[in-house]
Amino acid sequence: MRRKIPSTAALAAFEAAARHQSYTKAAHELAVTQSAVCRQIASLEEFLGVALFRRGQRGVLLTEAGQRYARSVATRLDEVERDTLDLMSQAGLGEALGALELAVVPTFATQWLIPRLTEFQALHPGITVHLTPRTRPFLFEDTPLDAAIHPGESFWPGTTGQVLMSEHLIAVAAPSLVQRHLAGQPCQSAEDVARLPLLQASTRPYAWRQWFESQGLKVEHDMAGARMELFSMLTEAAAQGLGAALVPSLLIERELASGRLVQLLPHSQDSGRAYRLIYPAHKAETPGLITFQAWLTMAAAASPSTDR
Repeated sequence: MRRKIPSTAALAAFEAAARHQSYTKAAHELAVTQSAVCRQIASLEEFLGVALFRRGQRGVLLTEAGQRYARSVATRLDEVERDTLDLMSQAGLGEALGALELAVVPTFATQWLIPRLTEFQALHPGITVHLTPRTRPFLFEDTPLDAAIHPGESFWPGTTGQVLMSEHLIAVAAPSLVQRHLAGQPCQSAEDVARLPLLQASTRPYAWRQWFESQGLKVEHDMAGARMELFSMLTEAAAQGLGAALVPSLLIERELASGRLVQLLPHSQDSGRAYRLIYPAHKAETPGLITFQAWLTMAAAASPSTDR
């Protein structure tokens, strides 16, 4: 039975024209003539029996049907491209377990995971790990993602996985900041930390308040200070002397080792969150994911900043 599928050339021309809202720009991107794009879209509209574009004062505009179809086509073309690149990347590797699409919070990826992926790839060259930044929970069915590494208080509904390590927050700052605000003397108490400008994590608005309260201290300005979305931003801002930051210890191993940051007090606060490998229940028997989970669990256990 012949499938009712348009040609990929027509779909590619339509997707490019829809994204640019211009036949000319689509032609430039695809390295073809404008008339070629017009012919492809005309043949697609004839095939569908639906108008996808209408003429506007400044070029072409998608019809309502065109808008819906453009979203669908863009998603399908992205999937085909990703599958093609996955297959190409496995060429010459013999028996391969395939690719793993992993969502991960950006700072954890750059500071902890990526420095360890060389070991994983050496052990398992048949598995390619693709990383996508995600800072908040999401629904797997709406994405092509296989799994996620996320800090949270529990697994997401309909998912399973592995607890990797608990998250402990420590107060850090650049030595230059301590020099300026505390006359070069090391912090002796939470009161000393309160004298420093504080950097805030926008996703953890009460972090400093909870940190001070855990030491029996109430600070009026505990929510004041520059707010930043990512821990990588907080870490760099602290290293540049902009203020003190509360950061998970596992994300700043290199900065502490190099002396760019110093831990202000020995106090380490359990945030109540844990980094988890999370995936839909129906993915649990995927060979590549099983292999990655086993390696990741061992890597987490061996991490010097792991608290269990």
